[in-house]
Amino acid sequence: MVRSIKNLKKVKRKSKGSRNGAGASSSSVPSMPAKVWQPGVDKLDEGEELQCDPSAYNSLHAFHIGWPCLSFDIVRDSLGLVRTEFPHTVYLVAGTQAEKASWNSIGIFKISNVSGKRRELLPNKPETEDADMDSDSSDSDEDSEDEEDGGSKAPILQLRKVAHEGCINRIRAMQQNPHICASWSDSGHVQIWDFSSHLNILAESEAEVSQGESSVFNQAPLMKFKHKDEGYAIDWSPLVPGRLLSGDCKNFIHLWEPSSGTSWNVDAAPFVGHSASVEDLQWSPTEPHVFASSSVDGNIAVWDVRSGKSPAAYFKAHNADVNVISWNRLASCMLASGCDDGTFSIRDLRLLKEGDSVVAHFEYHKHPITSIEWSPHEASTLAVSSSDNQLTIWDLSLEKDEEEEAEFKAKTKEQVNAPEDLPPQLLFVHQGQKDLKELHWHAQIPGMVVSTAADGFNILMPSNIQTTLPSDVAA
Repeated sequence: MVRSIKNLKKVKRKSKGSRNGAGASSSSVPSMPAKVWQPGVDKLDEGEELQCDPSAYNSLHAFHIGWPCLSFDIVRDSLGLVRTEFPHTVYLVAGTQAEKASWNSIGIFKISNVSGKRRELLPNKPETEDADMDSDSSDSDEDSEDEEDGGSKAPILQLRKVAHEGCINRIRAMQQNPHICASWSDSGHVQIWDFSSHLNILAESEAEVSQGESSVFNQAPLMKFKHKDEGYAIDWSPLVPGRLLSGDCKNFIHLWEPSSGTSWNVDAAPFVGHSASVEDLQWSPTEPHVFASSSVDGNIAVWDVRSGKSPAAYFKAHNADVNVISWNRLASCMLASGCDDGTFSIRDLRLLKEGDSVVAHFEYHKHPITSIEWSPHEASTLAVSSSDNQLTIWDLSLEKDEEEEAEFKAKTKEQVNAPEDLPPQLLFVHQGQKDLKELHWHAQIPGMVVSTAADGFNILMPSNIQTTLPSDVAA
């Protein structure tokens, strides 16, 4: 149940290049043979620090909006369903965790000029030792290439703030009407907001807004409902516009049904099946009346809203709190779950009746899983964040292939001694953020992941995330 980052000091803006491991380019390229760094296993000697290898990313940027944000969501836009060309523009909503309740706000923001370049996994020609040693010139060349291919390196942040009483535990934008957002407050209120005016102003504006210049607007929510306790679980239906679920720490789940475009009927009779706090909720991507829930009681429940207030299926998922779940929208039989003990599992829901539905189980992370989400573009790929300050990306279709590894090493002329105990499905490890809380894939920009942590946001696009989308597809 590790979630809170409340009462942290306001984030201070750091100078460019001050972030080790994320958001900053390394100033030199190591001339010695590459070594695979294992977070939580390898130790740094005194005076040593990890440096980010920019060649591992197609794009990597860091930013913040003031106070830390426990939760955010990516807002769908009208800029194109599949966008592959730099620079990119991203719209987000996020809720703050301010020191005082009255200082909180919901940020509606636009990040434009997100630059980058598509990198080749294999170099066109082997690099010489001279090229390795001449790191300064190679970095500057790379910078100029970035500017040619994807614009200048500095993204532009445009921010609007709406006042919110209390910390925002979780926030979600509706898929079908993305200007409609739902927020969970630590005061026990779930509120629904219409941010259309703010998004329209951001869409028309090109001027950067600094933290100090951004006004806080007072706006009334469309709807407000009080739970018996605060909570974190909330999810909009991907199939029925406006249908919403909210679950609290008293184990109650309430169903919201839209009665118009601006009002909802909340069922006062909750769904009850868990014996402890409801941590996460996920609607089925294919069945409009079915949803799943996870709980501190270690169980996952599957519900059908037409069949009363008790679960249709209920099973032990982990040996500790089930913090997060994600229902695969490209392979609807697959449900992923992340646990407080650092493990995460993949279940085939078709096998529930047979007893053992687990098709994959990973113990790589040693600290609580804080977020998990399937890729919207690749059915076998998912991203995971943990309290160990790692964001990992996994491809469940991968298997160890020694011949392929030998061929890759020969082409790159690298002497990499990868640890034998690394799972072959582990595709990428991103570090550099402190106290990672939530991540989301961008549904309209293949390969892009956005993450939030105590020290701000990262936008990243790993260079080895391959998709089956045609390479010439553009918005």
